[in-house]
Amino acid sequence: MRFRFSFHTRATPEQVCTAFTDVSDRRLQIWRRTLDPAKYEVREAGDHWAVLREGSRGTRIWVLLRYEWPDPGTIRWTLLDSDHCDRGRGEVVVTPGAGGGSRVDVVIDHGAPRGLRGRAILLGQRLAGPLAFPRLWRSTLDELAATSV
Repeated sequence: MRFRFSFHTRATPEQVCTAFTDVSDRRLQIWRRTLDPAKYEVREAGDHWAVLREGSRGTRIWVLLRYEWPDPGTIRWTLLDSDHCDRGRGEVVVTPGAGGGSRVDVVIDHGAPRGLRGRAILLGQRLAGPLAFPRLWRSTLDELAATSV
């Protein structure tokens, strides 16, 4: 299941990168519409990387991801474990927007589903993800930009 999407947000590139790389309890506040606090756990963290267990609100889905952000404007993740698939990776690239704010380009590639449930989850993400993820992420980042003024 591989898909791409892009969107523009009013948040600055710094704000976007901070939203994706802040692994403190503030992450739960920033992503409160989508991130389930009961599933959130920081397993390990360094200066430019973190291993996090995360899951979406209202679902039983969880993932264990290793995030890395060695270069400014780029956040990558590798799936270490999940309840529905055996492999995955993704990338977020943040650049300044033409009229201010930021352009966010995303690639998500998760595969090797575990059973029928895994196939259903990946199919659902493939069908709904390119529409739902940019809307949810944009609204979260736009809110962050508005409250950081």
